[in-house]
Amino acid sequence: MRKAELEPGLLSTFRLYVAVRLVFVLIAGGFYLAWYRPVLKPGMALYGVPFLADLVFLYVFLSWPWLQRTLGRLYLPLALLVSVAGPIMQVGYILPSFGADPSFAFLLGFSLLLVPLILTAWQYSFQWVLLFGLGTSLFEFLLLSSTSGMGVTQLRWSTVALVGRAILSIFVGYIVSNLIDEQRKQRHDLAEANRKLVRYAVTLEQLTISRERNRLARELHDTLAHALSGLAVQLDAIAAVWDGIPPKAEAMLERALSIARIGLDETRRALAALRATPLEDLGLGLAIRGLAEDIAGRGALVLELDVPEQMDNLPPEVQQCYYRVAQEALENVARHADAQRVSVSLRQAGGRLTLQVSDDGLGFEDQEVASEERFGLRGMRERAELIGGVLTVESHAGQGAAVRLDTDVPVTSQVTGTWGTRRR
Repeated sequence: MRKAELEPGLLSTFRLYVAVRLVFVLIAGGFYLAWYRPVLKPGMALYGVPFLADLVFLYVFLSWPWLQRTLGRLYLPLALLVSVAGPIMQVGYILPSFGADPSFAFLLGFSLLLVPLILTAWQYSFQWVLLFGLGTSLFEFLLLSSTSGMGVTQLRWSTVALVGRAILSIFVGYIVSNLIDEQRKQRHDLAEANRKLVRYAVTLEQLTISRERNRLARELHDTLAHALSGLAVQLDAIAAVWDGIPPKAEAMLERALSIARIGLDETRRALAALRATPLEDLGLGLAIRGLAEDIAGRGALVLELDVPEQMDNLPPEVQQCYYRVAQEALENVARHADAQRVSVSLRQAGGRLTLQVSDDGLGFEDQEVASEERFGLRGMRERAELIGGVLTVESHAGQGAAVRLDTDVPVTSQVTGTWGTRRR
């Protein structure tokens, strides 16, 4: 059995087949009664009930989603079993009662079993097609063997016909199964190509963003940073050469010099944040460690680190996402949480990469998480969605907060480096 999920379109095709058969049986029955006007013996009308009972049951069964959810893997096999058992019983027991020609009964039986055979090959592997072909023929042979009044010659020819039908069924099922396998392979290749294209687009976007951030950093360094640096030097020089400076002017000058130096420090910090060099130069592990230590130092926070120093062969878009989410989460802790302690953890296990940043600060209510208007949650979630990750935020007022990012990544190399705890 290939999988639990039904192939797209299989259930609607099955339902259509049952509906067409039901309409055909009603028309054929009405035509038989109107054209031949048979004299029905007492109780003979009941022979027509099985022709309708299995079809009505199947149509209701296939149209009830609750049954599919409840039965799971058994849902389709049960439907196929009813769709096979009904025609075999009808052809083996009921049609002979109406004097049907054996060759007609054989062709009708094969025709009625053809669609269930195709559906089996559509959903399951070729081994199930073999089981279908051999099982249906064996089942009908047992029915014929138990039928009274069948001669040895008739049973012999029926056996040959059933063997031929089994071979033909297996051959048809083999063709359908091969076509479906090829289609499934093409669908998988297309999905894989689409994933690679998405990854390429995300990588290209991240590379473009990185280059633009570096360009902005250079522009700010050559303009704003130089201007603030020159302003601080000039103010310092004025304070040095101005003899007899009035106390009020001196206080204003010191204030202006302090503002210029603070502005220069913030500009340099912004330039460092804009540049993508920490990832390019250090890798994700060391970049996050350095980021956490820098922000914890500025905020006078006790830092607990559980981050490997080296993490190789991670896709660039994954590294960018994890670094920026860690940066946003740590900045939020430093600026808004009023925390004493922050913990940063980055783990890789079984192809799954998990980042968690937690603190013991003020926290916030659930509705603030849902609004996505605080702490840059919207931006972090958008970054996570770009790489197919899941961002979860857990927090309660007065109990701190935890930001967690999980992603499945195709990583083949092992994580190396030491883990430890750093305190500021």
